[in-house]
Amino acid sequence: MVGFKAAFINETVKLRKKKKIMAAAILSILAVVIGQIAVTTIKHGLGLRVVGSVEFPIAVLTFIAYTLLPLFAIFVAIDMFNGESSSNTMKITLLRPVSRFGVFTAKVLNLALFIAGKLLFIMILSLLAGFIFNPSSASLIGIVKVFVSYGLTFFPVFVFALIVVLLANLIQGGLAVFFLAILVFIGFNFLGIVFSSYSSFFITSMFDWYTLWISESINFFKISRQILIMTGCGIMLFTMGYYLFDRKDI
Repeated sequence: MVGFKAAFINETVKLRKKKKIMAAAILSILAVVIGQIAVTTIKHGLGLRVVGSVEFPIAVLTFIAYTLLPLFAIFVAIDMFNGESSSNTMKITLLRPVSRFGVFTAKVLNLALFIAGKLLFIMILSLLAGFIFNPSSASLIGIVKVFVSYGLTFFPVFVFALIVVLLANLIQGGLAVFFLAILVFIGFNFLGIVFSSYSSFFITSMFDWYTLWISESINFFKISRQILIMTGCGIMLFTMGYYLFDRKDI
């Protein structure tokens, strides 16, 4: 347990020092600012209220969930595995008194921490922007829906990130993993549209599954099915990723 704690802290420190974290924060701020400028321009220019203070964070989430969030999750996952392998820093990590399972779990948990942290950061920014520019439409129920939506988005994005972790331990080159992950992302979205009746089996189609929870009529059967699919996929991807990481000659 002590060894795992040290490995987790070590991965957290390395994650905080990555330049991609700052880039993700800057792009997130720009996305919120540009979105709010667009909403304000439409409101004052055309006299139309596109979204209110609590609807704005949901609109931002819809955009972020399919663009910046999975993109930076891919970058971070590649850095954690392919990046450290190519720079030979992985060997130093494995010399610590902790098992490979502990190292792998620490990396995956930090990847989860990054995704959760980015969602929290964007949620706070978009809520502040919504309250500042349109405070009259704020409501407690709306705020609760925002919290629920951002919290639920974590699960499908994290499962997708586990696909990238699997690819990072299957393929040596980070650039190849990046392009393959992008192809998987695009392919899953395409297949989810073409085979809409089977879209639940393509994890990217569940990036907006929070809409099932905040709609007026809740489909408990569909929600339960998607929870089981994400849980099953997450367990299998984590297990396969660790199997490849454990057998990898670093």
